[in-house]
Amino acid sequence: MTDTAPTAISPSAQVTLPDGRVELAPGSPPPSGPYANEDLLPVPVGGRTWTTYNFSALWVGMAHNTASWTLASGLIAVGMDWKQAVFTIALANVIVLLPMLLTGHAGPKYGIPFPVFARASFGIRGANLPAVVRALVACGWFGIQTWIGGEAIYFLAGKLIGDGWTNAATFGGHAWTMWLSFAIFWAIQVAIIYRGMETIRRFENWAAPFVLVGAFVMLWWMADKAGGFGPLFDQPSKLGWGGDFWKLFWPSLMGMIGFWSTLSLNIPDFTRYGKSQKAQTRGQALGLPTTMTLFAFLSVMVTSGSQAVYGEAIWDPVKLAAKTDNVVGLLFALVTVLVATLSVNIAANLVSPAFDFSNVAPRKVSFRAGALITCVLAVLIFPWKLYSDPQGYIFTWLGLVGGLLGTVAGILIADYWILRRARLDLVDLYRTGGRYWYDRGWNWRAVVAFLVGGVLAIGGADFHPLIDGRPVPFLEPLADYGWAVGLGTSTVLYLALMLLPATRPRTAAGPAQP
Repeated sequence: MTDTAPTAISPSAQVTLPDGRVELAPGSPPPSGPYANEDLLPVPVGGRTWTTYNFSALWVGMAHNTASWTLASGLIAVGMDWKQAVFTIALANVIVLLPMLLTGHAGPKYGIPFPVFARASFGIRGANLPAVVRALVACGWFGIQTWIGGEAIYFLAGKLIGDGWTNAATFGGHAWTMWLSFAIFWAIQVAIIYRGMETIRRFENWAAPFVLVGAFVMLWWMADKAGGFGPLFDQPSKLGWGGDFWKLFWPSLMGMIGFWSTLSLNIPDFTRYGKSQKAQTRGQALGLPTTMTLFAFLSVMVTSGSQAVYGEAIWDPVKLAAKTDNVVGLLFALVTVLVATLSVNIAANLVSPAFDFSNVAPRKVSFRAGALITCVLAVLIFPWKLYSDPQGYIFTWLGLVGGLLGTVAGILIADYWILRRARLDLVDLYRTGGRYWYDRGWNWRAVVAFLVGGVLAIGGADFHPLIDGRPVPFLEPLADYGWAVGLGTSTVLYLALMLLPATRPRTAAGPAQP
């Protein structure tokens, strides 16, 4: 049976404000037990204070980072011109904004983080499946971003100290000083996350404009080296607009969507602090597609310039900045990279997995302990291999991420918007035997939809350089559309399974709904 709770919520369990936001009834004891802790409980309405500016600044800070830069510049490196690269990224971010807003709705309304939100569809225990998948993806991202930050420290120190640092003895394919730089940047991030969410919000507010200024300075420098802006615009596409481009366009588009597919799931981790639905909707709509398109434009212009100046497209901004002989310019560029990397890595890749790992064992793992687990796993994933080339970075890593997480997004959206009509029971989200308990805490229908959608989305993908070959070769035709295949398959299959007569879910307001 899908729901085992009574057909209606006790009037004292939760209250709905005139603006539609819901919180636990004043004076009622908060949920307790093995599936609750302070970090996972709903944020009271009084604590939901983030405005449109806060959400816009959050996105500006997250979008203006080195990984976003390499996302766009990587498309230049694999053969697109600037118009094709900007078009691909702009379209992807308009598309991914829709699931971002749909899943983000539960945050301001109920004040709950992503792993608690997932309990409504996957079950109180089953929510650990999408939460851990999402957390492991974040670990990979955290590792990649930390490697980028370590590179910036490595090149910066090399310019100041000299060849003794840059050409130090190698270990594991890299100088030991590079490994040290990686460790230093790793430790800086751990220190910041331990100060909590308010510190992160303040950091994002000032980091965003600083990084944007740095990007424009880099564009001016490259235009000066190239003899003006003309050569930056004139670099031709290696693909044209024919079949070669469209063959590359679809996997690139899915990769671009995959870049933010993690946030399209766990955006409630941030919107739970939203002052209103308008604040999160306007803030995200203003902050995500516009910011990513602008930053993509700056990135492809600079990368096109590097192709004109150096005869090759240098897609890594740290390596490009290291080519300058101006020490002041180099310092500014690399400090910008450090701030940008800190900005996105802490907000996007530490906050959410910290909640996810806390959800696995709420009584034993706090938010801070979850963050530390993320930091350790990020090293064990070998991020330097994921980041080693644009082909593997865009098409393997981002494609696999997008395919898997699109599957989860389809289930969450179908359950919350179509089946439950945006109505949840806050107390039952933390309670054994409630309407979200399903079968011993697991909703097998969501698990089946996730597995089937995931296999179809990534089973035919090329896993190189992670492994050789395709796990399910006959699914290769679907591989270029992984995110869309995963989202569409899981949505349809989940709805079909949940709408069987014996398994129709009750909404928070009453009996089973069709």
